[in-house]
Order: sequence, then C-alpha cells, then structure tokens
Amino acid sequence: MGFWSKLSTNIDRINQLLGKAASLMILLSCVVSAANALLRYGLDISNNWPLELQWYLFSAAVMLGASYTLKRNEHVRVDLIYSHLSDRGRIWIDLLGLIFFLMPACILFAWLSWTSLFYPSWLVLEHSSNSGGLARYPIKLIVPFGFFMLSLQGLSEIIKRIAALNGKMALPAEDLHYEKPMQ
Repeated sequence: MGFWSKLSTNIDRINQLLGKAASLMILLSCVVSAANALLRYGLDISNNWPLELQWYLFSAAVMLGASYTLKRNEHVRVDLIYSHLSDRGRIWIDLLGLIFFLMPACILFAWLSWTSLFYPSWLVLEHSSNSGGLARYPIKLIVPFGFFMLSLQGLSEIIKRIAALNGKMALPAEDLHYEKPMQ
C-alpha cells in the first residue's frame, strides 16, 4: 500500500468518525430542543443557551457531515449526461469536478471563513448578545474546519479516482453507484 493510498484511507477514517459525530449531534440537537420546549412551556423556565446550543449542534452536524457525505458518494449531482456514461466516464467526470470545482471552492471558503469569520471572533472572544447566550467563537471555528475536512475528503476522492483510472484500485461499489433522480 503506497503513501497516497494510506493517506486516502486515513482521511476516509477520520471523516467516517466525523460522520458518526454529526449523527450524534443531530440526536443531541433534538434532545436539547425537546428539553428546552418542555422546560419553557411545561415548567415556565426559560434560558437562551439551550436554543443556541441547539443551533450550534445542528450547524456543526452540517459542517462535519459534508465530508462524510462526499465520502459516501451521496452528494448532489447535476444529471445531464452522468447517468448515460460508463463507469470510467463517471470517474472522469467526478475527477474533473473534484479538481476544478470542489477543491478551489473548499480552499477558498476555508480561508475566507478563517480570516473573516473565526479569527476576528476569536480575537475578541465573541459571545452572544443574548442574555445567558453562549460563546460564538468556538462554533465559528467549525466553518473553516468543515471546509478543510471537505477539501481533505476531496483529495481522498481524487486519489481513489486516479488510482481507478490507472487500474491500480477498483473503486468500491458505492463510489460508482448512481441512482437517477425520479421525476
């Protein structure tokens, strides 16, 4: 197993763990929401932090789940010609899309969200303006981290597709599986 293959495998493992964490965050978000509603309307106890925590958990689940979704090949595609192509043609379309669209966008968004969203918030240790609200800078770190992990998963997918095109690796069935959208 070469360096690139090991790198791809390790990236996949990390994003598998982040996908599981994202699933737990969705569950926790629902539990926090239900508990907050019960306390607010059942016992007339109100606070802002549970609502913000619910938002933070959901936001983190979306940002961390994006790379897992790409790993599982469950992302959205534009189906103009993709469904009519051979497996090799789909690999080429995936490869070109990853290189020319996903990677530049993820790198740009990771950089911009670090420099203009997280870093300024961290410098002032930004907190919510709501009474009893949470710190904002930790959740703002999730945005550049999520785009960074999505770009790493993009790199892993590029490695796998190049290996498949060179005949050095057979892509897993889920990487080639494509369901045409029902109309």
